[in-house]
Amino acid sequence: MKLHDARKDLLAGAIFTGFGLAFAITSASYDIGTPLRMGPGFFPLVLGGLLVVLGIAIAVTGFIAGEGSDPGPVPWRALVLLVAALLFFGYFVRALGLVPTLLVTVTMAGLAGRSVRVVPAVVIAVSITALSVLIFVVALQLRLPLLGPWLGG
Repeated sequence: MKLHDARKDLLAGAIFTGFGLAFAITSASYDIGTPLRMGPGFFPLVLGGLLVVLGIAIAVTGFIAGEGSDPGPVPWRALVLLVAALLFFGYFVRALGLVPTLLVTVTMAGLAGRSVRVVPAVVIAVSITALSVLIFVVALQLRLPLLGPWLGG
């Protein structure tokens, strides 16, 4: 491992651990069930636990690597676009439906990259939206509204 990766590993480990703890704590408000009869809180609890273990492993690796140099400037554009995309999806998926919400969310996340242009981001968004509809609505037969009440769905 390169010396300059140490702080990045510590920060990444802290982020993974934080998200893992959030998942695990939130899962406590749902029925956990057992491994044979899983409740709605089982998967978030397991995922949270795995994220905590992974975060600790990454942080320990960074700590063992020692001090590193400055990780560089914060990519504010990417940070803002990714957080905004997640918030958009969470707040508008019920009102707009799965298809328009995924299109906007994936486009925003795609534009978070430095060298990504609008047309490739939209093409990727359309592809991921179509794949999501095929997997979740067609194959798994989940009852997800494709268009929400705001769009007449």
